[in-house]
Amino acid sequence: MQIALVLGLLIVALILFAMEVTSVDIITMLLLIALVVSGILTPAESFAGFSNEIIVILASIFVLSGALQKTGVVEAIGSYIYRIAGSSLRRLTLAVMVMVGGVSAFMNNTTATAVFLPPVMGLSRKTKISPSKLLMPMAFASILGGTCTLIGTSTNVAVSGYIARSGMKPISLFEITPVGLVLLLVGISYMVLFGQRVLPAHKGESQTGDYGMRRYLSEIAVLPRSPLLGQRVFESELARLDFRILQVLRGARKLIPDPRTAIEPEDILLVEGRVEHLMKVKDVAGVEIRALLNLQDSDLQSEDSRIAEALVMPQSNLIDRTLKEVNFRQRYGLTALAIYRHGQSLCDKIGRIRLRVGDVLLLYGQSERLQNLRRNPDLTILEEITPPEARQKRGFYASIIFGAAILLGGIGWVPLSISFLSAAVLTMLMRCITAEEAYQFIDWRLLILIGGMTSFGAAMEKTGTAGFLAGHIIRLLEPFGVMTIIAGFCFLTIVLTQPMSNAAAALVVLPVALNSAHRLGANERTFAIAIMLAASVSLITPFEPSCILVYGPGKYRFTDFVKTGSLLTVILAVIILLLLPVFWPVYPPAAR
Repeated sequence: MQIALVLGLLIVALILFAMEVTSVDIITMLLLIALVVSGILTPAESFAGFSNEIIVILASIFVLSGALQKTGVVEAIGSYIYRIAGSSLRRLTLAVMVMVGGVSAFMNNTTATAVFLPPVMGLSRKTKISPSKLLMPMAFASILGGTCTLIGTSTNVAVSGYIARSGMKPISLFEITPVGLVLLLVGISYMVLFGQRVLPAHKGESQTGDYGMRRYLSEIAVLPRSPLLGQRVFESELARLDFRILQVLRGARKLIPDPRTAIEPEDILLVEGRVEHLMKVKDVAGVEIRALLNLQDSDLQSEDSRIAEALVMPQSNLIDRTLKEVNFRQRYGLTALAIYRHGQSLCDKIGRIRLRVGDVLLLYGQSERLQNLRRNPDLTILEEITPPEARQKRGFYASIIFGAAILLGGIGWVPLSISFLSAAVLTMLMRCITAEEAYQFIDWRLLILIGGMTSFGAAMEKTGTAGFLAGHIIRLLEPFGVMTIIAGFCFLTIVLTQPMSNAAAALVVLPVALNSAHRLGANERTFAIAIMLAASVSLITPFEPSCILVYGPGKYRFTDFVKTGSLLTVILAVIILLLLPVFWPVYPPAAR
């Protein structure tokens, strides 16, 4: 009964992860509650996954990555890439992938993708190369760079923590580096030599055109006896009817409205909203439609105002909330003109659309307000912004502190958890990042997912579910040899990374794989490393967080990832199986 219950909960969790009915942390907590209520785990056992030092390491890395992002270190790297690569597509692809892969080896790959997005978008504009030619290679490099060290991805850290709880020696900082470097180099070679041939080259004429904004923009004049006169812009009849007033032309002045701006006689308003709806209310509102505009980006740009794209980040507080719920315009002083999501431009009633990770918002407002978004972890502006000199100086301090943590932890002079925690605290003391910003940069959803799925793995072991599944797999594949069994687990892990996160997939398969290795008398560490690496080479679909982040900015379609990543995934999986016994023997020395 307990085995059936655990398998049932696993199936339900997989379905909920795939359907995205709610966030992964909520699903994970519901899973733990069900395990405790059913009597499978005690409360202490269900929360044991959160007491692991792995959680401290991951949280510290998020803080350190945030400090590097806030202080402009990555933007400086982006400028360096342009200087060495010029405008050659192949040289740029090579330089971007080498830089991103190298940084991602010491930074969570999702974070590495997020912090490199603005400089790579800037490179795309400077060189007039389509972002779609650079962003997917960048995402792939961040994923494969994560296979080079223990801290390169949360999956590695989660697997190391699990095997340590199982009585094995935890994975050292550079134990997987030789294999990871091979995977990264093969990935770079593939994308430079072959990938560029199949990548799309989406070229938009302008941002407003790309988002389909032109059919929503109108210029109207306020008549002398209009009931709109004296009304605050954000509280006016037009605002209540879902029209957004982007700009007020008052005489020779162009004004960006704020909460205090009131409508005056003879104002000419630039309004966003469906024209057919505007025609219905024009007599009631006392307005005259002057023009249905065919605007260029330059018409919305001035010394004080401009349009820009912003990406919804994985740790954003905007996720699963609407622009109206968060009072976006009042909170940020910016107007969201449109949302780009999975190949679609959403322009109608966007205030009621629930935001998701990877959504790209087309924003309009004062340059200063857009600049302020740089300090906000909820959104990332998709263009280079030069940090002030004080920030650049602190970026040097943050880089030194991060490097020292890697050196001390890698050599083994200081435990990794203490090394990275000390570094995170130092960046706050050196004012590279504030304590409030540090907490905002931590991806709490991911920490809850890893802690919860670690406890779920313990439930699989405790109830015999892992042994039950392992027995069936061994009976099916044992006649073909141990390497075939490892290949089967790798394939299963790659498949499971499609509906769920890499870390969750690895933690689900790991108990079964370790149980199988134990029954076969094989090296359990070899099985664990195989699953850990397999979880990081699934590049077939855009469901991996790094790919989700570039989906919108690159204007990709789902099939673009399938065409580009399928063959590469197969190649990388074969390389893992070939190199695995070279560095980790299939059978422990005593067994041989």
